[in-house]
Amino acid sequence: MLIIKPSSLGDIVHGLQVLQTLAIQRPELRITWVVRDRFAGLVEAAPFVSEVILYKRKQGWRAIWDVMKTLRARRFDAAWDMQGLLRSGLMTWAARAPEKWGRSDSREGAGLFCNKRIPMPLGAGPHHAIAVLLGFVRAAGGHAEIAFPLALKPAPAFAWHAFFADEPLLNFVIFTDSRGPKKEWKGFSDLTRLIWETIPGSRVAWCAGQPASPEGPIPDGRFLNLTGCPFEEMLALARYPSVFIGNDSGPMHLSAAVGNRVLAIFGPTSPLRFGPWPIGSSRTHSVMAPDGVLAELKAETVLTALQELRRRS
Repeated sequence: MLIIKPSSLGDIVHGLQVLQTLAIQRPELRITWVVRDRFAGLVEAAPFVSEVILYKRKQGWRAIWDVMKTLRARRFDAAWDMQGLLRSGLMTWAARAPEKWGRSDSREGAGLFCNKRIPMPLGAGPHHAIAVLLGFVRAAGGHAEIAFPLALKPAPAFAWHAFFADEPLLNFVIFTDSRGPKKEWKGFSDLTRLIWETIPGSRVAWCAGQPASPEGPIPDGRFLNLTGCPFEEMLALARYPSVFIGNDSGPMHLSAAVGNRVLAIFGPTSPLRFGPWPIGSSRTHSVMAPDGVLAELKAETVLTALQELRRRS
C-alpha cells in the first residue's frame, strides 16, 4: 500500500493514527509512505510503516518529479492520496497501482487522478481531520475506531531528560508558536509565572521555532529553554511524558496522540475541527479565546483550565 501524505506535521500525526488502526486489523499490509524530508523521522518511528520515500519540498517541481519517477518504477496494490492537493494528485497519477483512492474534499484538481473518492463523514460538520481520514479505513473494510495511543519507536535520549520530575503532572511542556501569528497566544509568560507560583515542584520547558523566554525572574532549576532547538529534538520533547500546553499546532497533536495530557489554546480556529483527538477525552481540554480573539484570553483563565485537566483521573 502506498500512502501519499507529505505534510504538515499535524496532518501526518492524524494519518499515522489512522494507519496504525488499519495496520492492527491488517497486519499483512506493507506500507510505503511519501513524506516531506523534514517530517521523515516521525514516519520512520512508526513500526507499521515499512518504507519511506522522501519528498524534498524545497527543490520545488524537481522534487515532485523525482518522487513521480520513483513511484513509476514500482508497483503497488493500492495508492491512497490522503493529502488531496495537486502535488499529491500528481504523485498518485504516477504510481502504478490498480486502485487509487482520494478524498472527496480534495482541492487543486487532485481528485482527477483517483479512481475512487472516499465519502466525507455524515452531517454538516465541521469535520475533524481524523474523522475525514477514517473514511479510508471504512472503505477498506476496517473498523473505524482509532487505536490509542500512537505507538512509536523510542525517541532519542537528550540531556534535558534529567531536568524533568518523575511525576508527569509536574512537567509542563509549553510550545509558544503555531503556523501563523493569528493562532499564537501571547500569554505564555504570564501563564508560566502562575504555574511556578501555584504548583509546587513544577518544571516548565519552552519550545518554539524562534528563541524566546519568559519575562521577569526565573526560579533556579525550574525552567528549561529549548526554543530554537533542532526539529528532531522538538518532536522528542512533544512526546515526553508531561502536561502539554500550546496553540493549535502539530506538536500539540503529536503530544495528544502519544497519550499526554494536553491543554490546547484556540482563537480563530475551531477545536471541533482542529482540537486534540478524541474530542471530549478526559486527557485533553481546549480553551477558546473570547470571540476567537487570542488577545482577550487571560492567563488566569488558562490556568483554571490547566488545574482542572490535572485533577482529572
